[in-house]
Amino acid sequence: MSDRLGFSGRVARLFLTNQLTPLLALFGLLLGLFAVLVTPREEEPQIDVTMANVIIPFPGASASQVESLIAEPMEQVLAEISDVKHLYSVSRPDAAVLTVEFEVGLPRNEAIVRLYNAVFSNLDLRPANLGWLQPIIKPKGIDDVPVVAITLWTEDPERGAFDLSKVAHAVESELKRVQGARNVYTIGSPDDTVHVELDPQRLTGYGLTLPELV
Repeated sequence: MSDRLGFSGRVARLFLTNQLTPLLALFGLLLGLFAVLVTPREEEPQIDVTMANVIIPFPGASASQVESLIAEPMEQVLAEISDVKHLYSVSRPDAAVLTVEFEVGLPRNEAIVRLYNAVFSNLDLRPANLGWLQPIIKPKGIDDVPVVAITLWTEDPERGAFDLSKVAHAVESELKRVQGARNVYTIGSPDDTVHVELDPQRLTGYGLTLPELV
């Protein structure tokens, strides 16, 4: 009969008939209660999940120019920072937005210092007089991580970014009414633009050059 039980069966029968089994069960229960009592707990535990947006204005540039002249070179620079988990960028008219997410647990101050050092020590990447403005770094925490991202697109060649931006702002207004929504914003939509037509003769009459007028 013992051969039919096998090893596991013999061990189970040994514990069923052993007087120490209740004591072992009691010891395991007390050990579990002790672990619950000594384990630290927080209602809102502080977890370092550091993110930051690097915004580089480039007034007057198209989205393709922003991508080739700003986003791609700066992505290569930021990718060299240690402990970077995710890196992605959005190229839009007049500006590039690069988002850097660091590994979970990296101290926030240390991550931001690394980011500042990488960005401001590579400002020589921008060609002289090209039109880049000073980069803006906006650190974010775990509460600022977007939960839902909606991308709008169209196959209609007669509809451009301006038409999509109107739809996006309409959707944005509806989403802000959702209970519990914290931040709702649109990225990539073209900003309002003022076109200035110059009169060369009047400029000459006032003794102004184009750079001085700008």
